[in-house]
Amino acid sequence: MIQAFGLTSNARKEHPPAVDDVSFEARAGRVTALLGAPGAGKTAALRLMLELQQGRGITYFRGRPLHRIAHPSREVGVLLGDVPGHPARSVRGHLRMLCAAGGVPARRADEVLEVVGIVSLRDERLGSLARGMDRRLGLACALLSDPHTLVLDEPADALSARESSWLYGMLRAHAAQGGTVLFTTAEPKEAARCADRVVTLEQGRLVADQEAGDFARTRLRPRVAVRSPHANRLAALLAKEARTAHRSVEVVREDGNRLSVYGSTCADVGETAFRHDILVHQLADEIGDMGPGAGTTLRGEVDSVDEPRAPDTPSGVEVPSARTDVPLAELPTRLTDTPPAETPRPSTDTLPAGTPQPRAAEPLADSPQRPTTTLPTAEPPTVEEPEPAAEPDPPYEAHAAAASAPATNSRLVPLIDPEASADTRPRARAPRPAQALTLDALSPLPPPISVRSAPSPLRPLRYELRRAAGISTGFLTGAAVLVVSALTALLLARIGHTPQQRLLAAWPRELPLPPAALGAGLLGAFAFGDEFRHPALAADRGTVPRRMGLLVAKLLVSAATALLLAFLTVGCDAEVLYLVYGRELAQVPADWLSMSASWIGLVVGCAWAGVLAAGVFRSTTAGLAAVVAVPILVVPLVHKALEGSAVRTAEGFPLRMRKVFLLQWPFGGERYLSAAARVIAQPVGGALTLSLTALLCAYLLTTLRSRVR
Repeated sequence: MIQAFGLTSNARKEHPPAVDDVSFEARAGRVTALLGAPGAGKTAALRLMLELQQGRGITYFRGRPLHRIAHPSREVGVLLGDVPGHPARSVRGHLRMLCAAGGVPARRADEVLEVVGIVSLRDERLGSLARGMDRRLGLACALLSDPHTLVLDEPADALSARESSWLYGMLRAHAAQGGTVLFTTAEPKEAARCADRVVTLEQGRLVADQEAGDFARTRLRPRVAVRSPHANRLAALLAKEARTAHRSVEVVREDGNRLSVYGSTCADVGETAFRHDILVHQLADEIGDMGPGAGTTLRGEVDSVDEPRAPDTPSGVEVPSARTDVPLAELPTRLTDTPPAETPRPSTDTLPAGTPQPRAAEPLADSPQRPTTTLPTAEPPTVEEPEPAAEPDPPYEAHAAAASAPATNSRLVPLIDPEASADTRPRARAPRPAQALTLDALSPLPPPISVRSAPSPLRPLRYELRRAAGISTGFLTGAAVLVVSALTALLLARIGHTPQQRLLAAWPRELPLPPAALGAGLLGAFAFGDEFRHPALAADRGTVPRRMGLLVAKLLVSAATALLLAFLTVGCDAEVLYLVYGRELAQVPADWLSMSASWIGLVVGCAWAGVLAAGVFRSTTAGLAAVVAVPILVVPLVHKALEGSAVRTAEGFPLRMRKVFLLQWPFGGERYLSAAARVIAQPVGGALTLSLTALLCAYLLTTLRSRVR
């Protein structure tokens, strides 16, 4: 269950807030539509609920705010916009990568692909998917962690009628299993056909909260309300004149002597009644609250408002009032279809209209456990249900009263259904964790909303391995580095006058870095640059989490890739030199150990510099630029600082380290420590070490800054 109280976005300079004191409920086992014209504040309301935007208000998901839930993805599945994945990544690879981020088994990817009906497209690239298939993939991403609640922003936008029917059938099936579904739409007929309850926004304010049947009957489109003791005769005359004039007019007989005429005007109906001497007691226009253009869009429709039907509904399928249920036989996977009305939950829907009985206090998990489906998934964190409180909570009541204040505004009273308002106005406290009791009961404003940081991958190393291996960019970069390095080594050998170590590394004196170091730096920059360009981890934020676990995983994977690239480069260069010029140029230098340490340190250091720079500057280009800047800018500075005669040297540094820390270095550790010190003492080694230290400090500073915010 979703309970939103006092959602208010921050004002924008001279403009009013996009969302102004919006409060509503979305119950478990039901589909709720958040309806409004473009710019009405639907997306802003969702972002406030999900703590993606700063503002005021509070939203409870089964009795807990989102920042109090340990694993939000296992409680709320979110779909905001398109799926932000790398265009070259496969559908199955993208879902498996998200499985590692969410901490669920990899087999879950195949299961949700079967549920949404795109198993045959699992090897297709994300960039080649059509709009309908992309929506299915987005729904699969939302269902990946088996959440109880689904929050979707315009899920059927730009979809065909067939795809829309399938999508809303899936949402209906999820609600039938006890889940909560909240989606936004700008189409009134779509909301009435596919939802159980419709919450209407206009210019950022709540103007109506109704059952779908009441919404379809009273506010779906403009009509003329007529009351006459001769209603049947008047209806026949109106229909006859419409057929004669070839006009689209619909006459619906309401209870008693009341008629609803769609597609006509008060003047036309009044003239018809006057010409035939028919007594009229009431003649009035009734216009819905959907804003400019709604009446024009729906005026020519001839479908019955009491029983709207989907355009592609098969014949023989019974369509209930104000809603179209897609038969589950059309779904790719059989799901248990329990009607929402049969789902036991605390509700007053079965009470007669107008019965003023307060709703009983609902437990923390207000909906029953959903029936087990054919999808084996990780169990969500269990929540102990506290005992219902007998006394209402003053802070909660204060916010509920403030949230329902717009409904009492005189300007909005005619637009709000009385029964719906009484049903949605909270009158009893829903138990919730003790943290929620810290709200300020005396404050007239709802509590502030702080932007929640993006969740870190639960399995960062597995996530990074699947991210790096899921696209061909790394493999193509490595192959290009090997080819360029081999050609450069052949060219240097032909020219001559090149030392053996530079020949094997294919490092001309005219270049700041060898091809292997540049390639390692580029791969490291891709590690974070692709995250910001295609933010699969935090699609709703457009950024990536700055957590140490993710950083360590990226550093480890980039170091392993750099080591592999360093060894392959030297091996390929030596083999090519042996094949072309013989054994003389392929000999191993005498001081191969120190040369290997320097070579490995250079390549791994460039990879780490690319990772850290891309993470700090949020760009692959900036990461590669930082790698190139080390030999061009930093090395001359370090060389200038170290040049000249030295008064003192660090001779005997390893021996003094052993005496100070009382360490006995095994296997001649002093020799390795001396080699590392000599590498760092070199201008390139010192500059690279200095650059890595500065970039790491900058990354940690930005991480702490974002956490403080």
